[in-house]
Amino acid sequence: MIETGADGRTWLLSGPTSSYAVRLTDLDELLHLHWGPRISLADAESLAALPAPPYRPFESLLDGREEYPVEGGPRFVRPALSVRTEERRGTEWRFEGSGEAGHGHGGDELALRFADSGLRITLHYRMRGDVVERWAALDNDGPAVELLRADSATWTLPERDGWRLSQLHGRWAAESRLVRSPLTYGEKIIGSRRGHTGHQHLPWVALDSEATEESGEVYGCALGWSGSWRIAVAQLPDARVQITGGAGYDDSGLLRLEAGESFTTPVFAGLWSAGGFGGASRTWHAYQREHVVPDAGRDRPVLFNSWEATTFDIAEDQQMALARRAAEIGVELFVVDDGWFGARTGDRAGLGDWTPNPDRFPAGLKPLADHVHALGMGFGIWVEPEMVNPDSELYRAHPDWVQFQSGRTRTEYRNQLVLNLARQDVQEYLWEQLDRLLSGAPVDYVKWDFNRCFTDAGWPGESYPQKLWVEHVRALYALLDRLRAAHPGVAFESCSGGGGRIDLGIMARTDQVWTSDNTDPLDRLAIQYGLSQIHPARVMSAWVTDSPNTQLNGRVSALRPRFVSAMAGVLGIGGDLSAWSEEELAEAREWVRLYKEIRPVVQRGDLYRLRPPEGGLSAVQYVHGDETVVLAWLQAQRYGEPAAPLRLRGLDPAQAYECRDTGEIHRGAVLLHHGLRTSLRGDLDAAVIRLRRI
Repeated sequence: MIETGADGRTWLLSGPTSSYAVRLTDLDELLHLHWGPRISLADAESLAALPAPPYRPFESLLDGREEYPVEGGPRFVRPALSVRTEERRGTEWRFEGSGEAGHGHGGDELALRFADSGLRITLHYRMRGDVVERWAALDNDGPAVELLRADSATWTLPERDGWRLSQLHGRWAAESRLVRSPLTYGEKIIGSRRGHTGHQHLPWVALDSEATEESGEVYGCALGWSGSWRIAVAQLPDARVQITGGAGYDDSGLLRLEAGESFTTPVFAGLWSAGGFGGASRTWHAYQREHVVPDAGRDRPVLFNSWEATTFDIAEDQQMALARRAAEIGVELFVVDDGWFGARTGDRAGLGDWTPNPDRFPAGLKPLADHVHALGMGFGIWVEPEMVNPDSELYRAHPDWVQFQSGRTRTEYRNQLVLNLARQDVQEYLWEQLDRLLSGAPVDYVKWDFNRCFTDAGWPGESYPQKLWVEHVRALYALLDRLRAAHPGVAFESCSGGGGRIDLGIMARTDQVWTSDNTDPLDRLAIQYGLSQIHPARVMSAWVTDSPNTQLNGRVSALRPRFVSAMAGVLGIGGDLSAWSEEELAEAREWVRLYKEIRPVVQRGDLYRLRPPEGGLSAVQYVHGDETVVLAWLQAQRYGEPAAPLRLRGLDPAQAYECRDTGEIHRGAVLLHHGLRTSLRGDLDAAVIRLRRI
């Protein structure tokens, strides 16, 4: 709901439990008023009537108070908008009006319009429950304007005695690890200058002053952009805190807008929660299931991926044999990974040539896909469309189609280069190749990979080559949107060497994400715990692979902890089923059956993190309607002591709950206060506990 003050210069946006308010001064300065618990319009107007802070020499009265700081005038904070023309640099805008759109009283979307000469700047706000979506649109009707920086939003926090910053950091095979630290004066900057979201940071931050998992104020912000990005968290000299974020890592330029051209920033979403970190996470999850992830009401199937079983050594009859074994244990989606196309017998050749290898698939992919469908499973394939091997038909025909700098070495990673997706001819080539691929065989699922950061991001002959950083991402989104529209039955997974491209932007166009190449069940607990701070289990792909874990650490683990760890998200199997014993296959069949029973609760339910992964015992709980599922892991038992009881959450204390496996009856109040005992013991033990309200 949006309400406007009597003078038309105060705006209040409200969700179920929170509100957001801004005020326009007589000098057309847009000031932040409130972000926090729900308030009335009268409350917002009383905040607007408060006197300005006292003047201090060498400081600006606007810094820390402006809603969207621009470069120019009496401002010293990091600007959200920095532009230049041939004549001047900076912005001096005037207010032109406001508009509302949406449903309900007053609508749910607010647009505030400003102009500076020929440049029009519109600040957009939209309430999605208690999540505020913000973005900016820039339209140029005058001389050419260079956008040095155009952030999506600046968020202003209320004054508190001290703030703590939460962020997710990592690297390949160790993504999404949570760290919390006190915020100090100055700026804390996270981001990616790699051309994709990156393994090093997820575009999300949270700030609190005294929150716990289930209580206290938490402010969170998440950026929906799948290229280079930056979020700056600044504690200003007067202790005020602002968060500014958007596309691009530095201020070297995003785009040049000629007359008639426009740019819309990605969405930078924010929320306030009084329910601690867990309450904030559940709000994020509900928001993504409702407004971001396509077809989120449909549960994701159990998949098998052939990569670890076969790597590049692929053959049609071999894949058919694996498919039969996968179907026998209850798999619902069979995915052929890398190696099915072109001259792809290793990672040195074939990328860019998206036609089935004639030696491996003489009649194309259709016979294998038909075989898989006859077994009752969907059929999926792996692609990496944004890349090319120098040893490929595509590169030999079009060496100018890659990103490169004239006169410089073309850097190769994994024996591949990055296609310049900003080029229209590259976009059309990929559309034709992928559309033909999806039309030529009954494909149900595409794993879309991206295994290479930008390095030589040049575009010889282009007057403003810097634009490729933005245009690559916009072209990626357009290509995915076009493919989804043309092939509505095909699901897509975002992958980038594991968790290198996970953000709200890519999630709006894909059905799930590959969380990490690290499938070790113990390591995955921390990775999944971190990812759950912002993203729901419904999108988190998790695999059961072979033991020992030969890819990373050689750890030996039974099927039980491997399955229970992977059942915390979208269950997949990536081991070599041809080498599994009959006993292992029978056990796997039971775990898959159990996962299908609990899947609606895991993928659609509210998540409660009961115990973090750092201790010996960790656990998560999902609540959906009358059903509750608890997944628990004991890393190591010490001194023969029994595992601590798990204090559950999200239950009705006045109701009783039946354990679906033992028939035991538990009182909700007892489970909430005294906890639930488990039979976990030894090393790397795990359990699934199902409760139903009766």
